[in-house]
Amino acid sequence: MSKTILKAEDITMQFGGVVAVNNFSMEVHEGEIVALIGPNGAGKTTAFNVITGVYAPTNGAVYFDEQMIISNYPQGKMKKMYAGENEGKYTKKIEKTPDQITKLGVARTFQNIRLFKSLTVFDNVLIAKHMRSKANVFSATFRLNAKEEKKNREETRKLLEIVGLLDVQNEIASSLPYGKQRHLEIARALATEPKLLLLDEPAAGMNPQETDELTAFIKRVKEQFGLTVFMIEHHMDLVMEISDRIYVLDFGKPIASGTPDEIQNNKRVIEAYLGVPEDE
Repeated sequence: MSKTILKAEDITMQFGGVVAVNNFSMEVHEGEIVALIGPNGAGKTTAFNVITGVYAPTNGAVYFDEQMIISNYPQGKMKKMYAGENEGKYTKKIEKTPDQITKLGVARTFQNIRLFKSLTVFDNVLIAKHMRSKANVFSATFRLNAKEEKKNREETRKLLEIVGLLDVQNEIASSLPYGKQRHLEIARALATEPKLLLLDEPAAGMNPQETDELTAFIKRVKEQFGLTVFMIEHHMDLVMEISDRIYVLDFGKPIASGTPDEIQNNKRVIEAYLGVPEDE
């Protein structure tokens, strides 16, 4: 088995009296495409938001590349887990910010496309390149580090060529067809040079042709960039075609995990999506 690149352990996320995610644990191994599915309101995006540092969990921990990046365990449990030589190594709470997590090698897209809509395709990707740059956006704008800025622009052009967007590099992002905007959002995530790519409903709002093109696109960039992919998706044809393994949430609780074939034939998953007959 390949190395575990992402691990969520006992994640619980509570908003007041509402438990959005309840004791969710999962692992993603290097080189896999893993999907998280479930009915609307199952807690999928909340789980994503915990993993990427948007929310601090009520309980649990997240590890990326064998490093604990988020933790909020009761102090007693932390002492029990890390007794002996590791005692005191971890505090009660560890919270990496979203930008710190991105710099470690985790990139994500969102269910609602969040491009810089008034900027060009090229500039959308170039801005993301600055995440790995020694020069900040200010110094790049005023050419205070011309050599590095030239390198960033060359790498941006090369990335756009690889993902098939070079011919529209000067187009305003909002003018692109919807499917191309999704491709651009993924390209912008790739510009941060991630090891792990998180996709939040990448096929949302797409027609069947756009979904087929997206499926091929995800497969291609995963292979070309040597990525591991963890995604939320409602489009079951896409999920079943490209996923190595699948986790299922229902009302915030994990109810199943396994291969696409195992999930398609899991009684609890079928009931969660289709409901249970009233006489049962």
